[in-house]
Amino acid sequence: MEKVIEGTAYVLGDNIDTDQIIPAEHLVYSLSDPEEKKNYGKFAMSGVPKPQAGLPDGQRDFVSDGSFETEYAIIIGGKNFGCGSSREHAPACLKIAGVKAVVAESYARIFYRNSIDGGYFPPLETPVKLTENIKTGDHVKLDLEDYKLTHKESGIQYDLNSLGDVLAIIEAGNIFEYARKAGMIPTK
Repeated sequence: MEKVIEGTAYVLGDNIDTDQIIPAEHLVYSLSDPEEKKNYGKFAMSGVPKPQAGLPDGQRDFVSDGSFETEYAIIIGGKNFGCGSSREHAPACLKIAGVKAVVAESYARIFYRNSIDGGYFPPLETPVKLTENIKTGDHVKLDLEDYKLTHKESGIQYDLNSLGDVLAIIEAGNIFEYARKAGMIPTK
């Protein structure tokens, strides 16, 4: 996993639920079939209303028509990101779409754990309401050693909460690979 992640931000508000991240009608695709799996990227964030409350008119689509990947590497959210059902498909579809990190004020517990346990991406928390300072399309840099987010347009740095011990799970690839490397379960 990269210790420095740079990319374009996609900014959302509070209470983004798993039906907005991947609507239930798109859960028909197999995650084990490479051709079908791409559709999870295609439909990632397709349930987010346009425009979402609190966002400016003209919020851009997360994935462009005809594409399976997004141009947005980093999602910036508000409070309670990933609320709703406990579907593991929510963080999986974001990873499939090309998301490298999500930064939010807080997470629904199950989304946070699914992101870590699957090794999909780091779910970073911020004590600052970044949704008021960063806009969709802005460039940001995440430093996972110093736990800082830099807003490239303004140069302002924001502190992020440390991931602590869970970073090792994400770096290992998922909870099972971490357990194998730590000797908790037999290696294959």
